[in-house]
Amino acid sequence: MSMESVAWHSLYRTMHAQEDRRPFSRATLRRIGAFARPHRARLIRFLLLSAGGALLAVATPVLAGRVVDSIVSGAEPGTVVRLALLIAAIAVAEAGLGLVVRWLSASIGEGLILDLRTAVYDHVQRMPVAFFTRTRTGALVSRLNNDVIGAQRAFSDTLSGVVGNLVTLTLTLVVMLGISWQITLLALVLLPVFVLPARRMGGRLAQLRREAANHNATMSTQMTERFSAPGATLVKLFGRPSEESAEFAARARRVRDIGVRTAMVQTVFITSLTLVSALALALVYGLGGFYALRGSLEPGAVVALALLLTRLYAPLTSLAGARLEVMSALVSFERVFEVLDLKPLITEKPDARKVPDGPVSVEFDGVRFAYPSADKVSLASLEEVAVLDTRGGTEVLHDVSFRAEPGQMVALVGSSGAGKSTIAQLLPRLYDADAGSVRLSGTDVRDLSAESLRQTLGMVTQDGHLFHDTIRANLLLARPEAGEEELWEVLRRARLDELIASLPDGLDTVVGERGYRLSGGERQRLTIARLLLARPRVVILDEATAHLDSTSEAAVQEALAEALDGRTAVVIAHRLSTVRAADLILVVEDGRIVERGTHTELLAAGGRYEELYRTQFEQAEDENGDGHTDRDADRGRDAAGSAATAAV
Repeated sequence: MSMESVAWHSLYRTMHAQEDRRPFSRATLRRIGAFARPHRARLIRFLLLSAGGALLAVATPVLAGRVVDSIVSGAEPGTVVRLALLIAAIAVAEAGLGLVVRWLSASIGEGLILDLRTAVYDHVQRMPVAFFTRTRTGALVSRLNNDVIGAQRAFSDTLSGVVGNLVTLTLTLVVMLGISWQITLLALVLLPVFVLPARRMGGRLAQLRREAANHNATMSTQMTERFSAPGATLVKLFGRPSEESAEFAARARRVRDIGVRTAMVQTVFITSLTLVSALALALVYGLGGFYALRGSLEPGAVVALALLLTRLYAPLTSLAGARLEVMSALVSFERVFEVLDLKPLITEKPDARKVPDGPVSVEFDGVRFAYPSADKVSLASLEEVAVLDTRGGTEVLHDVSFRAEPGQMVALVGSSGAGKSTIAQLLPRLYDADAGSVRLSGTDVRDLSAESLRQTLGMVTQDGHLFHDTIRANLLLARPEAGEEELWEVLRRARLDELIASLPDGLDTVVGERGYRLSGGERQRLTIARLLLARPRVVILDEATAHLDSTSEAAVQEALAEALDGRTAVVIAHRLSTVRAADLILVVEDGRIVERGTHTELLAAGGRYEELYRTQFEQAEDENGDGHTDRDADRGRDAAGSAATAAV
């Protein structure tokens, strides 16, 4: 390795090591040991071979010196040839050893990345919905990428570097002191000139790198938001293109300026250290040559000292920043463990049971619920705030009780924010009730297995979320083993078969991010087809037609009639005309059930339901400006709504 290469390597490692420095605990080291334990055998071989490679690296300069001495002393040609062959053999061995060490390093490092990523991914999957509503997705993904890779460096780079450098440094110092302690000590005098700028410049470059990373992250966020389908639409409707462009360009120019400045700092640093290395070599050759001419030092010794100089400076500069590198790697581990230490609020009991076979009843018995505060479900670093919001615990559901018999439909209506969606989210255990009980066929959902709940419950929400994948893949989320005929059957029942058949790629058509290549009605019907494929015994509809036009709503309601056929249903509805035929209508206000009954009974009672129904009717009249025409439209919506409930 040349002195210039040493300088670049030292600068890079010191710069990255100074990105974040925080204290760490012994508990962190123990947990790191637990992750490293499965790789222990390879790790030991890796360290031993790294030490062996360091030994070979020191042997070559010594043999090179002996070759020079043999030539100067007029030794037999065979001696020179044998030394040359030995140098060649060491080079081959060093190269082979380097390949093995690299393979071990990669296998240990990548294995550790696999273990950490899998652990974090599986853990995050078990977190409650509240965790995802608070966390910035980019920050969470960074833990799975940047921090996991930073932790991996502790094994594949830092640890091996410390061991190899210690061995190399020890052997090099012993050999150099044995050859000439005077020259060795003088060479060491120049070391601070080599090391201290690396530490200082490394910190400066790390600061520039962080600033550039922040600007790049902001630009990435801006591009991600503006380049998505809804974001692009919003910008076109309300955005200010010139201001948007100016803001983006300003940050891009700052990144450019930082890049130029970084390049110049690096160049000045490397040029300076290369000059220092040249002075060090001049010292060795000058003083060594002086001693050689006086006869107190062999010519080969001078060559060996010059070659060993890089073997001395390289490990010394690396070890000088080793502590920072170790601290940086440990910080990455701590950031990963920080996520793993978040306890999921929803856990499955060891003796969890299945939902009993047959039709399923739904029962809420005295349920009370408060959303958890941020400090129970999130991290400040994932929300990118200084301190988590500790507010929470305010009860939003108060003594909610009702029962849906097998095959019945229970509708939840009321003002926005009254608690209807919260009630629906307690059924599939997206949250757990704080008091009371939520039961399926008489069994508390907290006593049921997660797999059984997934097989029993099916839910369609108002946003109709789809993954950026094919229609086939989005359907198979419900039942991966489903065959081609089953897929087309549920599409037919969802009134989508003709549309999908007309697409060039059919079932293999990619729906786009969040399904935005489909219309709102098509997207919603596809989620209903997925529900039909899952064959749940209980269906939850959370305002599944809230944002659809009349034509799309009618098509979706026809599909819903298929989904609700013979199943227990809990339906949250904004348009009251869609729940007129429900077996039981619950009016929810401020987290309480204030009225219950059928459509006819509630209208006759003249309470909150009658008020909501009359308000919607009058709004519809005002929108059309023709009372008679609107009554016809209302009857049309009622007919569409009846299609969804006729089979129940």
